[in-house]
Amino acid sequence: MQPPFHPLSELFEQLGLDASEEDIEAFIDRHSPLPSEVALSDAPFWNENQSRFLRESLADDADWAEAVDHLDARLRD
Repeated sequence: MQPPFHPLSELFEQLGLDASEEDIEAFIDRHSPLPSEVALSDAPFWNENQSRFLRESLADDADWAEAVDHLDARLRD
C-alpha cells in the first residue's frame, strides 16, 4: 500500500503555519538558504514542537517524510 502524499500546504498546517501558496513561498524566501551543515529540524526558526515533529517524521519514515524532504530541498536552493 502506498503511503499518503502530503503537499507542502498540509505540512505547513501540521506545523501550525499559514499554508497558502503565498505564505509558503514567503516562508521559504525568508529562511533560505538553509546552510548545508544545519539539519532542517535544527533550524533556528522552528519552535520545539515543530522541530520534534520534523525530526520524528524523518526518523520514523512517517507519512510526512516526503513532504519534510521536499521542504528541506526548497529551503536549501
